Amino acid sequence: MSTAPVIAFIGLGIMGRPMAHNLLKAGHAVVAFNRSRAAVDALVAAGARAADSVAAAAEAADLVITMLPDTPDVAGVLRGPDGVFAHARPGTLVVDMSTISPVVAVELAAEARARGLSCLDAPVSGGDKGALAGTLSIMVGGAAEDFERARPVFAAMGRTIVHCGPAGAGQTVKACNQIVVALNIAALSEALVLGAKAGVNPATILEVLGGGLAQSRVLEMRGPNMIRGVFAPGFKARLHQKDLGLILETARSHGVSLPLSGLVSQFFTELLAKGRGDLDHSALLTLWEDRAGRSVSDATQGLPG
Repeated sequence: MSTAPVIAFIGLGIMGRPMAHNLLKAGHAVVAFNRSRAAVDALVAAGARAADSVAAAAEAADLVITMLPDTPDVAGVLRGPDGVFAHARPGTLVVDMSTISPVVAVELAAEARARGLSCLDAPVSGGDKGALAGTLSIMVGGAAEDFERARPVFAAMGRTIVHCGPAGAGQTVKACNQIVVALNIAALSEALVLGAKAGVNPATILEVLGGGLAQSRVLEMRGPNMIRGVFAPGFKARLHQKDLGLILETARSHGVSLPLSGLVSQFFTELLAKGRGDLDHSALLTLWEDRAGRSVSDATQGLPG
């Protein structure tokens, strides 16, 4: 591979679009494909080239990045007759940065090797803000030499870049990350609703929690919007529910009991049943508001709940 690889970026959603923009800003050559053409056109205006299909993107690239919603989406884009594996040149490095099943990530890596390709699973954490700022945490599974090959590309999108182990290890660490984030959101929701119901300004609660042992990135990045009742999606609740399903499936395969993850998964299921799946995952707060009959955002503004 040349010192300046052509990168195909497939999947320009909430996360993928700013990640691809950061690759362009770092001077990388990017060929973009997305089911919605508008996202591709916006990236072309920033200096990318457009591909009319997954196959065309793969054929043009030295390194292919996928950033897609779920395991079936990734498997279809990589395995299909018009997909990456069928059209990438031998020696191409395929990097899936989606959050998918660790089991499937291992299978995809084996299939890539059988076709003369290399493959990394490299899911990310940091949300839309991290994607925009280029400060994502990137957890990578696969061969060490492939990780080193991709490191300059990762450096354009993230700040914490860690080789976690062999194929599937990146997805396993992402599962661990999603457990902690989900439980943090649930805990913060309980705390804010309790405080608001008791008559304390939620902004005061955030200030105090942020200065003590309860401080967290969830509190820092999601807390301000939670107390204002703003749930524009940085990471959609339905995608976190999907992740929790993968987590529980992985836990069963390893004989591990995750009772808290199971409980918070039920909370997300309830949120989706209420039609709130396309809101940010921090909208989990609204379940506690419903039960308590108290709006945290109203309490923040000093209005009657």
